[in-house]
Amino acid sequence: MARHFLALHDYDKAELDGMLTLARELKEKQKQGVPHRLLDGKALAMIFEKSSTRTRISFEVGMFQLGGHGLFISNRDSQIGRGEPIRDTARVMSRYCDGVMIRTFGQEIVDEFARYASVPVINGLTDLFHPCQIMADLLTVLEHKRTYEGLKFAWVGDGNNMANTWIEAAAIFGFDLALACPAGYRPDQAVLAWADAKAPGRITVTDDPKAAVKDADVINTDVWASMGQESEQKERERAFAGYCLDDALLALAKPDAIVLHCLPAHRGEEIADSVIEGKNSVVWDEAENRLHIQKAIMATLMG
Repeated sequence: MARHFLALHDYDKAELDGMLTLARELKEKQKQGVPHRLLDGKALAMIFEKSSTRTRISFEVGMFQLGGHGLFISNRDSQIGRGEPIRDTARVMSRYCDGVMIRTFGQEIVDEFARYASVPVINGLTDLFHPCQIMADLLTVLEHKRTYEGLKFAWVGDGNNMANTWIEAAAIFGFDLALACPAGYRPDQAVLAWADAKAPGRITVTDDPKAAVKDADVINTDVWASMGQESEQKERERAFAGYCLDDALLALAKPDAIVLHCLPAHRGEEIADSVIEGKNSVVWDEAENRLHIQKAIMATLMG
């Protein structure tokens, strides 16, 4: 039976650490120009119901560097957009491809696809979780801090798919996480309950960004209105007043704190231009690491 990558909670710490270690090895091989065609001749179907710059390029280039091929599929390019049942598409693609990556809206879509697929399915993003991005973020933390153990992580902003997946990561890897989210925009309650049962006391949720960021080693934020929420932009701007990661907020963290943002960034809204361009920002390393961690995930599942 195929092993999927739908959410972090499907894996234990040792398995995820193994992927992080492999990602660092593959990154070093790429830097040295050493071929690493671990998926020679294999094909990955990439289904995009939500468009993306980083997800498409990193998966497609990653498959190329691993010796395989990535096929871009939008709603316009398949029968999914015309109402073909997910289970039918999953069965057919499994006959053609060695793996499937899906970037979509509801988590139930990737869950159903994986249920009927006979090849590995990777969650490229849903409204509930963004596991590939958090793994890239953790790879970045390891590069800059050498460890994630004993660090304080802070999240400032919407309790969205990123926040939910950070909560899972904190519970699995065993680090402290403080989330600052306005009332009405808190993380998923079921995810919080799962994490609290697994790692009691590791995760705190507040409506005070200053409290969350104080003495933090790693600070992360995201846009206030994610894809599909554009109609709520003005309402969210009012709700998130005071949640901008600016120089004053950053000053409350440790002097050597690193700043993460999964991009795209709305400068002047959730993050100040001076912060994303400042000395604490590792955003561009983080963006690059999507490539390396996803290569490790694909090699682990499809190799």
